[in-house]
Amino acid sequence: MSTLTEAAVLDALRSVRDPDLHKDIVALGFVKNLRIDGGRVALTIELTTPACPVKDLMRDQARAAVMALGASAVEIDMTAQVRVAGGVEAGRAPVAGVKNIIAVGAGKGGVGKTTVAVNLAVALASRGSRVALLDGDMYGPNVPIMLGLQTQLETDGQKIIPAERYGVQAVSLGFLTPDDAPVIWRGPMLHGAVTQFFRDVRWNDVDYLIVDMPPGTGDIALSLSQTVPVAGAVLVTTPQTVSLADTRRAVQMYRKLNITPIGLIENMSHFVCPHCSEPTDIFGAGGGEQLADQMSVPFLGRVPLYAPVRTGGDAGIPIVIGDPESAASRALVAAAERVAQQVSIASFGNRAIPLTPVN
Repeated sequence: MSTLTEAAVLDALRSVRDPDLHKDIVALGFVKNLRIDGGRVALTIELTTPACPVKDLMRDQARAAVMALGASAVEIDMTAQVRVAGGVEAGRAPVAGVKNIIAVGAGKGGVGKTTVAVNLAVALASRGSRVALLDGDMYGPNVPIMLGLQTQLETDGQKIIPAERYGVQAVSLGFLTPDDAPVIWRGPMLHGAVTQFFRDVRWNDVDYLIVDMPPGTGDIALSLSQTVPVAGAVLVTTPQTVSLADTRRAVQMYRKLNITPIGLIENMSHFVCPHCSEPTDIFGAGGGEQLADQMSVPFLGRVPLYAPVRTGGDAGIPIVIGDPESAASRALVAAAERVAQQVSIASFGNRAIPLTPVN
């Protein structure tokens, strides 16, 4: 058996590259706690997100590279340390307890934005990330319903304590008002409420704070851009021409506010008949991906129109929990992983990049 040295093992591991950051795991500083005992090698690979979609591939490549040196056994511990993508800018102080803020928005209502935001948050939490969800849709605060939460927010005497379910910390105006009470506020009141949700909540070691934005291009987005550093925005659309037109405006709005659009999700992409399994493009076909390509925004995937998505949301059981093997759930989990990828890329100072085409 060949003599195993630390230098030889590290050199072998340079063949394992992060497909998004385009560097090897040694150069990126991912290799930790390398230990060699005779022919046995143990090490840790610390990635930038627990939701890395190629985590298993990188582990297998690393094991094969070290085994090729003549090691009798290779033990690899895969961990993750989420990095901060948003920097401190003028007027945008970081939020205590939060690493990355991700806005989930839409150019128009009715495209399933809140459903997508909730499922992205739950999917990231299920992959081992520390996740929070801020309901920024002040006029339609439906996050409590979709998480199945009926509670009142409490304080510790200084800050608001978020509610929690499915591993997601959550704050919403829906916890503070009766279900049938309308919110009739002008812009300054909205700005104050958004600021309070960011600054006066006891966020607990959050990797990703998902903000469910109101539809359109109004005051909340402006408040967000002025108040906190945002890692990026995810836009939700349907393939319908009207939705695509409004999504185009929303992408341009976020860019004008210096918030990078890190991805576009096409919701209600198609409907598969439960009786004959025939797919039907109710709202058109391919519009979301075409728009993403036209606007140089990463395409995060298509979510099919599937009745349990709606019933699960109404019942407070997100589809990624209630029906994890469904096509809709798999699409949402894949989209969540791709969101985490884009945040990791941004944490290294790179811009959002196109992703491998979605099948």
